Amino acid sequence: MPALLPPALEPLLDLLRCPVCRAHLRPDRVSLRCPEGHTFDIARQGYVSLLTGIRATSGDDAAMVQARNRFLSTGRYAPVHQTLTRMTADALPGQGTVVDIGCGTGYYLAGVLDQLPATRGLGLDTSARALRSAARAHPRAAAASWDVFRPFPLADQGVDVVLDVFAPRNPSEFHRVLRPTGRLIVVRPIERHLAELRGQIPAMVTIDPDKEQRLQQALAPYFQAAGTQHVEYTTPLTRQEAIDLVGMTPSARHLTHADLSGHGSLPSQVTVSVLATSYQPR
Repeated sequence: MPALLPPALEPLLDLLRCPVCRAHLRPDRVSLRCPEGHTFDIARQGYVSLLTGIRATSGDDAAMVQARNRFLSTGRYAPVHQTLTRMTADALPGQGTVVDIGCGTGYYLAGVLDQLPATRGLGLDTSARALRSAARAHPRAAAASWDVFRPFPLADQGVDVVLDVFAPRNPSEFHRVLRPTGRLIVVRPIERHLAELRGQIPAMVTIDPDKEQRLQQALAPYFQAAGTQHVEYTTPLTRQEAIDLVGMTPSARHLTHADLSGHGSLPSQVTVSVLATSYQPR
């Protein structure tokens, strides 16, 4: 194996497929290549650039990634992290493969891998900035650039658990890559999530009250719910944590740093309210 092949990537080569022709990918110096000659660079930061052509979105920018790293390092989202990890461990009692869709900086995937020592992980995201962090998040976590709305560069039925944490969803592709005994775990915000911040900053993205119904309608042809946990708690916030929390969400695309740092009043505590559901394939 080439010295520049990230160690976490080698065990996942059997799972990866060329996004152009669907053939197996093999290491070739500082890239991955399929038998048809399609080549994908391995960035010096350790992630694989599989996404080609026009991107639907560039994902988190540098400021959003920095805000995400700072905020998640405070442990304010630890109960969400712990719930996701428990649900994954319940779904995967032995060794296996976990793929985190829209993995961001790799925070949640790393926590899962910490608790499952026989498990390998792969994070997919559109943001090159986020993937630089994700590729370093855990020794058994590989990272690759990909757009959730395109067919995944993964083999059929090769994944044991798909994680989707505050990320877009592609139900048909989730179903295709999961083993029949696999699980999809979706974590999403509900109405009271960050209500104090949204009350103080009207420009923040709101939570559509019909979002949950649309999620269930989209998943229903492919999955059935196996169990749901509601995680809700109030956590204190410093002013910088409040700024970072807004700055790591999609709302950051509608606000400048000056909008946040110059805001006169920010809440000193916030409600975290999410649903985490484990789905089994139909």
